[in-house]
Amino acid sequence: MFENLSERLERSFKILKGEGKITEINVAETLKDVRRALLDADVNYKVAKTFTDTVKQKALGMNVLTAVKPGQLMVKLVHDELAELMGGKAAELNLVNRPAIILMSGLQGSGKTTFSGKLANMLKNKQHKRPLLVACDVYRPAAIQQLHVVGEQVGVDVYSEPENKNVVQIAQNAIRKAKQENYNVVIVDTAGRLAVDEEMMNEIAALKDAIKPDETLFVVDSMTGQDAVNTAKEFNDRLDFDGVVLTKLDGDTRGGAALSIRTVVTKPIKFIGTGEKMEAIDVFHPSRMADRILGMGDVVSLVERAQEQFDEEEARRLQKKIAKNKFDFEDFLGQIQQIKKMGNIKELASMIPGVGKQIKDLDIDDDAFKGIEAIIQSMTPKERQNPDILNQSRKLRIAKGSGTDIQEVNRLIKQFDQTRKMMKMVSGMGMKGMMTGMRGMPKMPR
Repeated sequence: MFENLSERLERSFKILKGEGKITEINVAETLKDVRRALLDADVNYKVAKTFTDTVKQKALGMNVLTAVKPGQLMVKLVHDELAELMGGKAAELNLVNRPAIILMSGLQGSGKTTFSGKLANMLKNKQHKRPLLVACDVYRPAAIQQLHVVGEQVGVDVYSEPENKNVVQIAQNAIRKAKQENYNVVIVDTAGRLAVDEEMMNEIAALKDAIKPDETLFVVDSMTGQDAVNTAKEFNDRLDFDGVVLTKLDGDTRGGAALSIRTVVTKPIKFIGTGEKMEAIDVFHPSRMADRILGMGDVVSLVERAQEQFDEEEARRLQKKIAKNKFDFEDFLGQIQQIKKMGNIKELASMIPGVGKQIKDLDIDDDAFKGIEAIIQSMTPKERQNPDILNQSRKLRIAKGSGTDIQEVNRLIKQFDQTRKMMKMVSGMGMKGMMTGMRGMPKMPR
C-alpha cells in the first residue's frame, strides 16, 4: 500500500538534496511536487492544499540547524504533518459499559461482516473480552450464515433470528441475552446501504436510537479512494458515527482515503484491515502510518505482531533444545506457522526500514513457505525429530511425496543443518538467533 505515493514523495524531497539552506523558492518547488503526489494518490484537493500550505509555513519559519540538512528537515515536517492529518494519535474504543455495544455501518461490499469477526477475534484474544456477534443484515442472501461461519472461525458466539426482519427487535433481544449471559461486548453487523437510500438510512438511524451504541463504526473500502471519503461524509451527516474502519489496505490502494477522511469527517480512523485472515486487523496509528508512507518502515508494529505470537514457555523449551543442538524439523515447522500468523509476508517485510522500496516489484506469495512445509510434512515423525537419519532412499520418498525433487530436499536439509549450527553458536542470544537463521531459508517452489 502507498507504494506510488512513497515513491513520488521521495522524488519530491530530492529537489532539496544538496541545497545549503531552505529558501522560499526551493520549498515552493518541493511542495508543489508533494501536492501533485498527494492529488495523484486521490487525496482531496482542499486537504492537499491545506497540507502543503501548513508545511511551507512551518518550513520557512524554522531556523535550520547546521547538523540537519534541508531535505531531512522537510521529511520531518512532512512526516509530522502527515501524522497530524490522519489524527495525530491512535483512538481507542469506548468499552466501559457492560455490555459495550458496537454498531457497524457502511456500504454493501465494504467488508463489515468480515471486519466484525476480526474485531471480535481481537477483543477476545488481546483484551480478554467475551464478545457476541449479532446478525442484523436481514436482506443480503446468506448474510446471516456468513456471520455464523465467521463466528465459528474465531470461536465467538453469534445471535440471529433468521425468520425476523425487524433489526431493532433482533438487536434488542441480543443485548438482553448478552446481559443475562455475561457477554461484555455486543457487535451488531448491519446490512450494507447507500446514503441515498432513505428507507435504509432511516432503518439504521432508528437502530442506533434504539440500542444507543457506545461505538458506531463506519466501515469503508479504502480502494474506492476519494469516493470513500464522500460516502463517509454522507453517512456521518446522518449517523454521526464515532470512528472509521479502513478495509483492504493490503490491496492496490493509493492512500487517498486514509489521508483525507479524518479531515473531511473530523472523526478518527480507529482500525485498518490488512488482509483476509481473521488476525489481519491493526489499530490505526497515524505516526506509524506516516513512517510507512515515507518509506521509514514500521518496526514498532512488526515487533507488536511478533510479540502476539511469542510464547515464553515455548521459547524456553526451544532455547534448551538449541543449546543441545536438538532443534528439529518439528520445531522449525512450528516457527513457520507462527510467522504466517503474523500476516502477509510482503507486508511484514515492508515494515523493516529500507526494505519496502527494495521489494516493491517482487511477487512475494503468501504461500512462500508452502514448498518447505510440503517437504517437512512428507517426512515421518521420526525423520522430523531425527534429521540425521535422512538417507538417500528417505529423501527420494520425501521428494516424491512433496511434489519436489531430490535437489530441493537436499537444499533444505543442508540449509537447515547450517541454520542449526549457527543457532547453537548464538543460543545465548535467545530467539534472535533463530530469526536470523530463518531469514536464510530459501523460497521453495509450490
